[in-house]
Amino acid sequence: MKMLVALLASFAALPASAQPTPTIPARLPYSPSVRAGDTLYISGQIGQIPVGMDPHKEGFEAAVKAAMDSIGKILAASGLDFGHVVKCTVMLDDMADWPRFNTIYTPYFAGKRLPARSAFGTDGLALGAPVEVECIATFAQ
Repeated sequence: MKMLVALLASFAALPASAQPTPTIPARLPYSPSVRAGDTLYISGQIGQIPVGMDPHKEGFEAAVKAAMDSIGKILAASGLDFGHVVKCTVMLDDMADWPRFNTIYTPYFAGKRLPARSAFGTDGLALGAPVEVECIATFAQ
């Protein structure tokens, strides 16, 4: 568990990038985001849940907020905001969490149009996360 916490802490400290970068440690073989033309592809973001919290009770809201806040930071690093998001994919470890997810997710787009979205239940997510969200944003408006 200590190794997992250290891995998550090292990931959280990484800067968002709009380009593939060699600064991502080898144990995390992906870029937080990649720009291709006028499109920004944001890798799936998971929320960190404090040790001891049940991810499907008190920790679920914190996990969704952390994932969405990470997306916001990646967007901001590229000069964008949630209004530039055109598509999101949501992966839930438990589809029973879908209504709660929607309640937390929707305010991030307040005053902006909601993006197209897909959602599906999974049989588990990376690092035991209860939710993962990936997005596509555009620089063209």
